[in-house]
Amino acid sequence: MKITNLSKLTTVFLVALLFACGGEEKKSETIVEKPVAETTAPVLNPPVAAEPEPEEEEMTEEAIDSSESQVLTGEEKVANSDCLSCHLVERMVVGPAYRDIAAEYKNTDENVTKLAKKVIEGGSGVWGETAMPPHPNLSEEDAKDMVRYILGLY
Repeated sequence: MKITNLSKLTTVFLVALLFACGGEEKKSETIVEKPVAETTAPVLNPPVAAEPEPEEEEMTEEAIDSSESQVLTGEEKVANSDCLSCHLVERMVVGPAYRDIAAEYKNTDENVTKLAKKVIEGGSGVWGETAMPPHPNLSEEDAKDMVRYILGLY
């Protein structure tokens, strides 16, 4: 009885592995034939057009309007930082999950300022003994954007 269960399990495993690897399915290539232009005689040396001389107009640089530049959202700032090495949205890794933080703190200006300061200065003791390292190179506005994103997850 154990042998048949083992062989069934092995068969299921091999089928799953074969399915996951794509099996023997081969993708067919679609070949599109382009019509060949009819020519009477081949051109051995086609004429070369002379390169146009650069015009002597003034080169002007376009000023970039700061209101048109791309602004990163809090979520993008979190994704581009080292936060995800200790935090995830749904579950605790080293530090608490973002959803747990959002459930603990209301999304108010006071809490945003408090938590942004905590992100910049670091600290420990609120979510356990593991310390969060400071992020002194992070601007206060960026930290607030990140905290607003996290608190908005609840």
